[in-house]
Amino acid sequence: MQNEELKNIASQVRRDIVRMVAAVSSGHPGGSLGCADFLTYLYFEGMKHNPENFSKDAKDEDVFFLSNGHISPVFYSVLAHVGYFPVSELATFRKLNSRLQGHPSTDKKLPGIRMASGSLGQGLSVAIGTALTKKLNGDNSTVFTLHGDGELQEGQIWEAALYAAANKVDNLIATIDYNGRQIDGDLDDVLSLGNLEAKWQAFGWDVLSMNGHDFDSIRETMQTAKSKLGNGKPIVIIMKTEMGQGVDYMMGTHKWHGSAPNAEQLQSALNQLEETLGDY
Repeated sequence: MQNEELKNIASQVRRDIVRMVAAVSSGHPGGSLGCADFLTYLYFEGMKHNPENFSKDAKDEDVFFLSNGHISPVFYSVLAHVGYFPVSELATFRKLNSRLQGHPSTDKKLPGIRMASGSLGQGLSVAIGTALTKKLNGDNSTVFTLHGDGELQEGQIWEAALYAAANKVDNLIATIDYNGRQIDGDLDDVLSLGNLEAKWQAFGWDVLSMNGHDFDSIRETMQTAKSKLGNGKPIVIIMKTEMGQGVDYMMGTHKWHGSAPNAEQLQSALNQLEETLGDY
């Protein structure tokens, strides 16, 4: 797709995010806004998948796992716009009996969701298991996963990272949303990750980095990552983003990690985000 098309989709996704969260006064807009460009690229250009015929088995399809499940608003919006379920269903976000739970849930059988997530640290283990299954089945498609930087404070991530490298899980591309902020403050104030690139390299991974708000950077880095598949190493991309990207008062702070805008704040956000595909 052309960058302008991707930008238009991402703008609408951001509008969806703030409207969904504001409507129920609950949710996580900050990280969702920050990952809108990446997930838009991944689902509209970067992955081989079949929205019209969703299958949990994902035979001969690329698979994506959202490990940091609290950013479900961006995930649901992208899934809807790419065709997994009606865009109108976004209006049910976090409502009683909705398929769009606050954290992605498999019991509701929402197309596009292959794991329940939100308990941080688990997504990489699930992705590794799926990647190994694909290898055993002779399936050459790729497994993608997204993690928050604060999530890397979970020990299970590093156990999984060791396992993936030791077992040459080289059909896996993990991405870290490195915005430097988490629920309680700046990452470095809560628990610094130090030299993240050096850590992943020491754990035996191929490490790339990219600007998560530049479609040229995203595309080039993802293409480079794909070129490294099958070379005996898992791949991780450290993606630099801004929490709250696109809404000025949400940027530069951790305070919108899990806070919903009121009516006045919502209108301010919508004034900054172009309606390109039509609001649900």
